[in-house]
Amino acid sequence: MTSEQAYLDLCRKVLAEGTHKSDRTNTGTKSLFGHQMRFDLQEGFPLLTTKKVPFRLIVTELLWFIKGDTNIRYLLQHNNNIWNEWAFKKWTESDAYNGPNMKDFGIRAGKDPQFKLEYEQQMEKFKRLIVEDEQFAKQFGDLGLVYGSQWRAWKTSQGDTIDQLKDVIEQIKTNPDSRRLIVSAWNPEDIPTMALPPCHTMFQFYVADGKLSCQLYQRSGDIFLGIPFNIASYALLTSLIANECGLEVGEFIHTLGDAHIYSNHIEQVKAQLERTPRALPTLQLPKDKSVFEIELEDIQLENYEPHPAIKAPVAV
Repeated sequence: MTSEQAYLDLCRKVLAEGTHKSDRTNTGTKSLFGHQMRFDLQEGFPLLTTKKVPFRLIVTELLWFIKGDTNIRYLLQHNNNIWNEWAFKKWTESDAYNGPNMKDFGIRAGKDPQFKLEYEQQMEKFKRLIVEDEQFAKQFGDLGLVYGSQWRAWKTSQGDTIDQLKDVIEQIKTNPDSRRLIVSAWNPEDIPTMALPPCHTMFQFYVADGKLSCQLYQRSGDIFLGIPFNIASYALLTSLIANECGLEVGEFIHTLGDAHIYSNHIEQVKAQLERTPRALPTLQLPKDKSVFEIELEDIQLENYEPHPAIKAPVAV
C-alpha cells in the first residue's frame, strides 16, 4: 500500500463508518475514534497528489514552530494566513478595536454577504497593522502558549523553561536507543488559557537500522483540510532532524484520536477519492545546516505534480 493510499483509505472508512457528531464550530462531522496510518518516507515525501497541497505554507508554519515563535508576524511576512483568526479575534474583542462587531465572525461570515465584506476589510487592516506596526504585532499578534512555545520554552512549576526540541535532538545523537525521545505540547494547566489547545499532543522518535522514525498522537484531526498538512509537516520535521543527526528517514506513523470529516467537506472528499494517486515528490535538504538554522529557501521539493486543489471552508 502506498503512503497516499493510507490517507484515502481513512477517508473511505470515515465516510462509510463514521458517527455523526456535533462540534465546537457547530458545523457537524462524521467522526471515527482511534486510527493509525503509516508512511514509509523512503518511498518519497508524503505530500498528497490527489489534490494540490500548499507546501510553502507547511514549511513556513513548521519553521515558525521550530524557531519557538508564537507571533503571527513571521507567518504574515511569508504570506501565511493559517493562524490569523485566533489573533484577529483577540484584537476585535479588545478595547483598542473600534470597527463593526465581529462577534461569531467565523459563523456569520458564511451566511451574511455584507458581514463577510466587513470581515474581509477588517482582516486586511489587521494583517497590514501586524506587518507594519511592531508594537501592534506585540500586542495582538502573539498567540501565547502554542506549539512554538511548548516545543522550545515549556514553562515549569519552578519558573524555568525546557527546550524540548533541542533536548530530544541531542538525545537522538547521544542516546538513540532511548525510549524517551518525546516532545509534548499538552499541558493541562495551560489548556484553559490557550488560543487553541494543541491538536498534536505529543510525538516520539525512534532510531533503528540507521533510520529515524516519528510517531505523532493527534487528539483531533480535520481529515480533508488539516491532516494532509499534518502528515507533510511531521514528515518534514522527521526529515530535518534525521538530516541533522546523520540518519536516513524511516517511517512517519500518524495516530489519531477523533478523526473527522466536516459535514461541509463531504462532497470535496468524494471528489478527491475519484482521483488516482500520482508519484510522490522528493525532498532536498542542505547537509550543512542545523534544524535551527534552516530557512524557507533551503528546503526544496522536486517532482510534485498533483491533481488540482479542491477548495473547502475552514471551521473555526
